[in-house]
Amino acid sequence: MQYLSKDIWFPDVTEATQEGLLAIGGDLSVHRLLYAYRNGIFPWFGDGEPILWWSPDPRFVLFPEKLKVSKSMKQVLRNCDYEVTVNKAFEEVIIQCSKAKREGQSGTWITGDMIDAYVELHEMGYAKSVEVWKEGILVAGLYGVDLDNGVFCGESMFTNESNASKAGFITFIKNSNYSLIDCQVYTNHLERLGAEEIPRDMFLKYLTNK
Repeated sequence: MQYLSKDIWFPDVTEATQEGLLAIGGDLSVHRLLYAYRNGIFPWFGDGEPILWWSPDPRFVLFPEKLKVSKSMKQVLRNCDYEVTVNKAFEEVIIQCSKAKREGQSGTWITGDMIDAYVELHEMGYAKSVEVWKEGILVAGLYGVDLDNGVFCGESMFTNESNASKAGFITFIKNSNYSLIDCQVYTNHLERLGAEEIPRDMFLKYLTNK
């Protein structure tokens, strides 16, 4: 296992453990985060833990053309009065994501340092939020990193109302021009929307538009 210093570098992703853990330490500077994402690496760690960097194989992704929308969800989209926006409330979205309760997790991996880092990424134009509003109130949202190469790296989402985050996600994908959505690791929720596992090598080729 490699321990990182203040120098911005990462070991080759083939050195990751079977679970996908690649390196420990370093920092959450904008330059390191961008270098990581562009090389198929992302941070994921709990409050009080050192920074952990991951590059799992296989990678869980969604090809927008394979997006699955159930009949019941199509009805929700037709009948709901949600307003979906982009980059209108980034900091509020990421804070709400940090507070969301998730099955099997007692705490959050979206720490104060993570929030500060991704807000800075957003201010530089690399992190993007999607908001879902109902009667002017933020009821759901998601955020991620836009690498400006056709790949959007989804990070987290929250919802305070049934189907609201799903409506935001589907609307965002349908109105985007991405070639790939990086979902990082498997979840039942995203599999139902059409996400699938692909080899890490294949994922890395999308990052370089090859």
